[in-house]
This record gives sequence, C-alpha cells and structure tokens, in this order.
Amino acid sequence: MTQRPSAIFYAVLAAALYAISSPVSKLLLVEVPPTMMAALLYLGAGIGMSLIAFYRYRRGKLKEEMRLTKKELPYTVGMIVLDILAPIFLMVGLTMTTPATVSLLNNFEIVATSLIALFIFKEFISRRLWIAIGLITVSSILLSVEDFSNLSFSFGSLLVLLASISWGFENNITRKLSVKDPLQVVILKGFGSGLGSLLISLALKETTTNILYIALTLLLGFVAYGMSIYLYVYAQRYLGAAKTSAYYAVAPFIGAGLSLLIFLEIPSLTFLIALLIMVIGTYFASTDAK
Repeated sequence: MTQRPSAIFYAVLAAALYAISSPVSKLLLVEVPPTMMAALLYLGAGIGMSLIAFYRYRRGKLKEEMRLTKKELPYTVGMIVLDILAPIFLMVGLTMTTPATVSLLNNFEIVATSLIALFIFKEFISRRLWIAIGLITVSSILLSVEDFSNLSFSFGSLLVLLASISWGFENNITRKLSVKDPLQVVILKGFGSGLGSLLISLALKETTTNILYIALTLLLGFVAYGMSIYLYVYAQRYLGAAKTSAYYAVAPFIGAGLSLLIFLEIPSLTFLIALLIMVIGTYFASTDAK
C-alpha cells in the first residue's frame, strides 16, 4: 500500500509523456511514412532506455530486479507482436483524421484493457469502472461516426480503435511481466517492436532518408514511448492493468488540448459533446477506489 501513491504518480506522469505523441507525430508524418514512424518511435524507446540502463550500470545504481526468463517468453512475444500492430494502426489512422480526435479515441484503451482484464485475466471490475466503460464507449462512437443520418464510420477512427484494442491486449500481457525489471521490458519492447515494424516498412518501401525527421522521431519515441512505458509498467506492478489504464486516461485530454493549440482546429459540436462524455467517463474511472 505504501507504494500506491508513487505508482499513481508514475501512471499520470506516463500519461503526460505519452500525450505529446499524437500531435507531434502528425507533424512528423509529413515526411515520415506511418509504418516507418511506428518503427522509429519504438526504436527510439529501445535506444534511449538502453543508454539509461548503461549509465545506471556504470554508476552502480542499477537496482537488482527480477530478470525475464523462458517462462515469460510467450508473454514477451505477444507483447512485441501487438506493439508492432498497434502503432501502425494508430499512425495510419492519424493520417486520416485529426490528432485531437485520435487523442480522445485513445481513451478507448481503458475499455479494451478493462474488459480483457475481466474476461480473460479475471480482474475485478467495479460498478464505477463499468459506468466509465459505458460512457467512454458512447463517446468513442460519437467520435467515430462521420454521418449519423447514414451511419457511416470514419475509417481512420476505426483504425485508431483497433490500435486501442491491440494495446488493451498488450497492457494485460505486459501486466504479467510487470514484476520483472521494467527497464528490460521496455528495451525488449523497443527493439523487438521497432525492428519488426522496420522490416514491414522496408518491405512496403515506405521509408525516408530525411535525417532531421528521423532523429526527431527517435527522440519522440524515447520520451513519449520509452519513458512513458517504463513508468507505466512500474505502475502496473502495484495497481494492476485496469486501474493503471484508468489513471493513464488523462493522456488523451492533454493530447487533444495540444492538438487544438498546435493545429488551431475548431472543434465541432459532436467533438465537444464527446469530450464532455469522455471527461465524465474518465472521472468515474480515475476515482474508482476498488
């Protein structure tokens, strides 16, 4: 219990770091193709966290943590595969819709994580969290439907939801690894998922040689993915998958706010209604004491 306040702080900080991903990625997608963007983000996380691990080792500050073993291999492989698919879905979806909408739709990850935690991993879901799941789902539908008269869905939004579902599975798998060394988990995530996405990028011939954009994407990956994932995994150790995801829910609002400021977007009435519903849903999720 003494670790719980620190874990909550780490979960919120992880959310704040990840929040910059969507708006900044939208800017970088002008030059970097979606599949290569996904690869560079995770490679940036792997490279950055490897440097931190080396520094801590040289300074003698690397704490003794439980190392990953062959027993965790299925979870490790599943985590890497899902982390290859999810950011590709997200980056392609980001090219088809606004970064503010993408940021809010990322909150559907709470729904996916919670339901998977309940039905597959048997985590308890409280009444407040059920209310949150319902409200966030309604908000996600509002953000995904382009034309209510003909009920046509935005393909870009559906891809973002697919990314959220993939990360929902990945969050629960990573929960199984959270008792292990978080630094090792993030480094494996970074290099495994990054190299996998890079192979897909090369196969599709979706690449760029712009060194500046490549460097900026790697830096974004280190901050928004590497540091964020490290703090997220640590928080999961004490809070569980569903609860950590609930605290992480502040990220979409930070991201949406940044997007509106950076791109000077005028939000539609539907967006504002969805935002209000999402805020209420997130409140129920983040104040759940169970």
